Amino acid sequence: MLYRISRLIVAILLLLFTRRRVRGRDNIPKQGPLIAVANHLSFIDPPLVASILGRRAVFMAKEELFRSRITGYLMGSLGAFPVNKGQPDRRALHRAMQVLADGQALAIFPEGMRSKSGRLGLAFPGAALIASRSGAPLVPIGISGTEGIRGLSWLWHRPVITVTIGKAFTLPPISGKLNKDELSRLTDVIMVRIAELLPPEYRGGYAGKENEWH
Repeated sequence: MLYRISRLIVAILLLLFTRRRVRGRDNIPKQGPLIAVANHLSFIDPPLVASILGRRAVFMAKEELFRSRITGYLMGSLGAFPVNKGQPDRRALHRAMQVLADGQALAIFPEGMRSKSGRLGLAFPGAALIASRSGAPLVPIGISGTEGIRGLSWLWHRPVITVTIGKAFTLPPISGKLNKDELSRLTDVIMVRIAELLPPEYRGGYAGKENEWH
């Protein structure tokens, strides 16, 4: 219930106070497991992604958000679960795999944090590992414009927010253990799919790599 109410409130706020453009909604599978992967610019990105997916999403969120009783309660109520970015987190991996096994949508920001520059930063390998082990399709999402949502002034400026949803794709399934180089390569595949949905100035170090991973 709290998830639906929060998603509705965010959708109304974005409708009233931003100029939002969403492209590629038809690329989102209506049912079955999926992993939504997006770049991260603002605190508004998680509820924004939740509002455009059209189905309930479970978010992997950095462990720091769960340290406060208040934010921890809110994150848990919204279906999010913590992950430790700095080291292998078997509990988070198990939870993610269970979400997908249950046919739900899992949402991940592979960079693990908001980009201060607006450009794509190096990503953590968690999304690639989960996608390879589960075989679930990945849906890339490129977000631009939310970096302008800070403080309260954005309420009067109505920033333009563009969300572009790419076609679903899968990574090669694995049965054994991925080595570091393989995991890095598959992570780059995911990030390039996100980068090609963004304006050039947002692509960071992934600019110009589109042909390498197609």
